[in-house]
Amino acid sequence: QVQLVESGGGSVQAGGSLTLSCVVSGYTISSKRTLWFRQAPGKEREGVASLYTGNGISYYADSVKGRFTISQDNAKNTVYLQMNSLKSEDTAMYYCAVDFRGGLWFRWQDYNYWGQGTQVTVSS
Repeated sequence: QVQLVESGGGSVQAGGSLTLSCVVSGYTISSKRTLWFRQAPGKEREGVASLYTGNGISYYADSVKGRFTISQDNAKNTVYLQMNSLKSEDTAMYYCAVDFRGGLWFRWQDYNYWGQGTQVTVSS
C-alpha cells in the first residue's frame, strides 16, 4: 500500500521560507520521478516542481523558478520542497505525487499516488 504524508506547511509572512517534506512508504522513490503540486482556493491544481533522480534533472513552474527547490533523500524515501521568497500567491494546499505513468511532468493526473496535502498560507 502506497502512502504519502506531507508536512511542513504553515503560516508565514511574504518573503519568508518554508520547507515541505513528503514521506513515502510502500514505493521506492529512487530513480523515479516525483512531483509537488498545489491547489489554491478557487483554482485548478498546478504542478510546481518535479525531480527525476535517475538523471538529477528538475523542472519548475515559471511562477516558482528561482525561489523553490525540489530534492529528495533516497535513504529516507522522502521528497522535499524548499520554498524561499514566498509570495501571497503561493498560498495553497501543497501535495506530493509519485509513480509517474508518463506524459507531462507537471500534470498531477499523470501520477498514480499523492498525499493529503499540507497547507501553506503566506500573508502580505
